[in-house]
Amino acid sequence: MIKTDILIIGAGPTGLFTVFEAGLLKLKCHLIDALPQAGGQCTELYPKKPIYDIPAYPEILAGDLTVKLLEQCKQFEPGFTLGERAETLEKQEDGTFIVTTNKGTKHHAPVVAIAGGLGSFEPRKPLIDNLADYEDKGVEYMVKDPELYRNKRVVIAGGGDSALDWSIFLSNVASQVTLIHRRNEFRGHLDSVEQVQQLKNEGKINLITPAEVTNIYGDKRVAGVEVTVKDEAPIKVDCDHFIPLFGLSPKLGPIADWGFEIEKNAIKVNNCLDYQTNIPGVFAIGDVNTYPGKLKLILCGFHEATLMCQSAYQIINPGKRYVLKYTTVAGVDGFDGTRKEAPKPVIKAFD
Repeated sequence: MIKTDILIIGAGPTGLFTVFEAGLLKLKCHLIDALPQAGGQCTELYPKKPIYDIPAYPEILAGDLTVKLLEQCKQFEPGFTLGERAETLEKQEDGTFIVTTNKGTKHHAPVVAIAGGLGSFEPRKPLIDNLADYEDKGVEYMVKDPELYRNKRVVIAGGGDSALDWSIFLSNVASQVTLIHRRNEFRGHLDSVEQVQQLKNEGKINLITPAEVTNIYGDKRVAGVEVTVKDEAPIKVDCDHFIPLFGLSPKLGPIADWGFEIEKNAIKVNNCLDYQTNIPGVFAIGDVNTYPGKLKLILCGFHEATLMCQSAYQIINPGKRYVLKYTTVAGVDGFDGTRKEAPKPVIKAFD
């Protein structure tokens, strides 16, 4: 039985920042994540994708953000159960909780914080008859390492931020980038749309709209795609990689059966106070929760984690008064105005 003060389900950015905020309150944390490493989607899906809305970082790669968060929280020595999925939640007579993973590892804590992002997810795939034949043979549903596309011909399909952002980024990596969207209008940020248009004018991106990829050809791997352009005959575009970016289909998985109020595949929380769910002692923070005015941004998850830790402190220390102290005045270690050498992180994966 692994015991801790706050059990965090999800080791993405929000979960990792929770460790730091809890550490300031002298609370210990343990994190469970189905992925084999910390970082969540930032590590698993797009470690090399630049992020632009993290305070103090005009631009930071998603993987580097994970490294910084781990460095920030390592002084509080969090524990990790990686490569295991939280399967069941059982409330005990004393109000504490036992969470058991799919591999039978049990965790005991008075507070549970669900920071599972979008939960488990699968890519939304376009309706192309022979698509599955080329998966891992030139068809990828996410960009993990841009170097895979160095000096290659790449076709990207989609009209959202991911399709726009990766078209812009890979225009400086690939030998040729073609962006295909079924409409003339894009759903992404205006700035990204303008950048794509500028790169098109400079000859760095081929833009085909309104159009759809309807077939893939190639012997043992992708050699090109057939593109059906509205009111025109189909055309062929030679390429080495086809990346359909139509978003992810998120699923809460076993968490959906734990008795929470669910709305549009997200957990409803009380945002007037501390992001607590309808089960006292269980919180939901980050992209996994929903409330009026919710924004699915990493920095919003950081804010939610901070307020959640304040309420967790009161649950763990009932009746004990806590006076907020600023780290700029009191420091981090013990709030004594000094900063000691941070110990090495304790990261364990349990079989």
